[in-house]
Amino acid sequence: MNKPFPQWIKKRFSITDEYLETKSLVEKYSLNSVCKEARCPNIYECFKKKYVTFLILGQVCTRRCGFCSVKKGKTLPPDPGEPEKIAELVAKLNLKYVVITSVTRDDLSDYGANQFSLCVKKIREKSPETQVELLIPDLNGNPENLKIIFESKPDVLSHNMETVPGLYSSIRQMADYNTSLNVLLQSKNAGFITKSSIMVGLGEKEEEVIDVMKDLRSVFCDFFVIGQYLQPDKNRLPVVEFIRPEIFEKYQKIGESLGFKKVFSGVFYRSSYRAEEALL
Repeated sequence: MNKPFPQWIKKRFSITDEYLETKSLVEKYSLNSVCKEARCPNIYECFKKKYVTFLILGQVCTRRCGFCSVKKGKTLPPDPGEPEKIAELVAKLNLKYVVITSVTRDDLSDYGANQFSLCVKKIREKSPETQVELLIPDLNGNPENLKIIFESKPDVLSHNMETVPGLYSSIRQMADYNTSLNVLLQSKNAGFITKSSIMVGLGEKEEEVIDVMKDLRSVFCDFFVIGQYLQPDKNRLPVVEFIRPEIFEKYQKIGESLGFKKVFSGVFYRSSYRAEEALL
């Protein structure tokens, strides 16, 4: 049975002309956004500001994480025109900061690394002043796949831990906690600004969250994001607990004391939400 939303979870939104324009442009260019596919609660706010987090490599993920509403099933080959279309829309929206993420594509030999690289290249050609953040899957932790990403020189490299290690077996069955940590370490060793995110409210304990923060600082992760898990549909994992605002404030203070450059902590924070504030 679903838990009733407490007052602090409720978020007001309005369908504005700016929202409709951004939504229409994404559809016109036949592009995907994580805002829509992951049913993000911030979509109305972000689209109103003409911020889009692009989801590349299709709408179908090869992994079956229990929290995610992105489609599972038969994948299609990468769209060779996707990087160009993204670059065109970034220029049209005059984005100063853009986040590009993807479904996980374990079926591809490079796990999708080349498509990320091409997106950065095309954006640099059309909008050289735009800062680009890549939010990548683990790419199987393969150094050669990561090297392709590194050579594209994004401004920020993100990879999400998603949850505490004790919940991986039930929430991220096809992922590995240490592999994800190593992706962030390799990224930092290559000289990049790094960022990671987790959700809370899935049954984790406070000390487990703090341990994740410590693990991330052990690989010199720069930015940390923590937000409330909200069940995207009835087929996904239910919310175990709604975390109170004061606990998010506590996590922020602890994260800052551990040395993160910035901690984004709050009910509606997601990895790409207000991402541009990291480099302000």
